[in-house]
Amino acid sequence: MTEDTKELAGEAKKPAKNEAAVLLKDLGVIVLFYLVFTTFGWGSFHIPSGSMEPTLEVGDRIFVSKLSYGYNRFSFNFDPSFIPESRLFDDAPERGDVAVFTLPHRNHNDFIKRVIGLPGDTIQLKGGRLYINGDLVQRTFIRDVNYTDYSGHERRVKEYEETLPGGVKHRIYERTDRAPYDNTSLYVVPQGHYFMMGDNRDGSADSRELGNMGFVKHAYLVGRADVTTFSLYDCDQGKEITCPIGVPLGRFFTLIK
Repeated sequence: MTEDTKELAGEAKKPAKNEAAVLLKDLGVIVLFYLVFTTFGWGSFHIPSGSMEPTLEVGDRIFVSKLSYGYNRFSFNFDPSFIPESRLFDDAPERGDVAVFTLPHRNHNDFIKRVIGLPGDTIQLKGGRLYINGDLVQRTFIRDVNYTDYSGHERRVKEYEETLPGGVKHRIYERTDRAPYDNTSLYVVPQGHYFMMGDNRDGSADSRELGNMGFVKHAYLVGRADVTTFSLYDCDQGKEITCPIGVPLGRFFTLIK
């Protein structure tokens, strides 16, 4: 090999090394941005069950604002124990917020429900109707809905619009007003805790089950669900969701109310 050939070979190797270094640098920046974004901005979550129907459907991907309630150890992936439970930029949820929270006694799994009861509130269900601080929460019948749920079961429910104290309006499903948790004792929400319920009232395990979920501690809040980004919802369920060519575009980029 001549000196000229050696020199050309050396020059060919340098660009290849430079391109690899640039690629690794770009990947590192992307990973760093993702970690910062999902830790301090909006976490990305998916909906695995029907407990929040019709507000959230199985397969929805959502962004959750972590700044809404402040940061603590549960704002981070894997709930690192060296970070305290006390919150930086602490703020309280409002009644009607759709909130993500973790439960250490449930293997640190994340859950999503609606904030129904605030600290000091009393909550009770009588004949399927919700009472907050002794006052009946108003609901308005919207329609009957027949659909096939994500596990393949046929469902027939009534859809209502519920108006919470403070004016938040949201949709709920009720299969019946005689389900096991449609008549409860009086719950008194402890200070520093919240009473959470799913919008699919007869298809949600929530704060009504004191021995399972129970009242949710303020420290366990992860963030407020703000928007669906896209969805893998099964369009064959039969609901009135815009699904051109089998793609649930009606679930893309919608605000969560």
